[in-house]
Amino acid sequence: MSVREIQDQKAIAREMFVQQATNTNADVLTRPLRGAAICSTKSRRNYALKSTADEFCEDAGTSLLPVIRVDAANLMRVLRRLEVIAKRQAPRIAFKAKGSILLLDLADILAVQAEGNYVSLRHQRNPYLVHESLSSMAEKLKPYGFIRIHRSVVVNSSAVEEIQPLPTGEYRLRVKGGKEYLVTRTYKDNLRDLAQVWVGSERLPG
Repeated sequence: MSVREIQDQKAIAREMFVQQATNTNADVLTRPLRGAAICSTKSRRNYALKSTADEFCEDAGTSLLPVIRVDAANLMRVLRRLEVIAKRQAPRIAFKAKGSILLLDLADILAVQAEGNYVSLRHQRNPYLVHESLSSMAEKLKPYGFIRIHRSVVVNSSAVEEIQPLPTGEYRLRVKGGKEYLVTRTYKDNLRDLAQVWVGSERLPG
């Protein structure tokens, strides 16, 4: 599953949690509040809202509309728990660095670049050198939305902001933060995985 798909699922999960919390903690009254009035604002023509609109009010005792109360404190607790769960479920990478094992969110890795017998994890803050081949890293990171664009570079598709075709048939790719990478013709077909929908382009990458 790619990083983008995981993020989409998190958004859906958040919406479901909110709806569930609202339904669970809501006090739906079959009888409206006593002493209240339910008003609707309508104009004299076609119910269009105007400054000279008339207000039509009916006594709450005769209205069939339910009144919903949401426990804001419980809702906030649910949202905080959801944030904790989302952080736990975010895909991470663990690697050895200077005698320790570091853990980073994959979403914060912009690219992976070969450097001799090592690879450099281009983190948003600091790069990290890992003793691993680029081919091995590309295979391990592929399920999480990383694509190979060069024999020495793998990028996080969710970090790509722009691609520019070059006269040579290659592409220039820019990630968050402004760093640019060359996409060679050998790997240009992988650019199709950068987006699910392509609009306004007669010639798509590849």
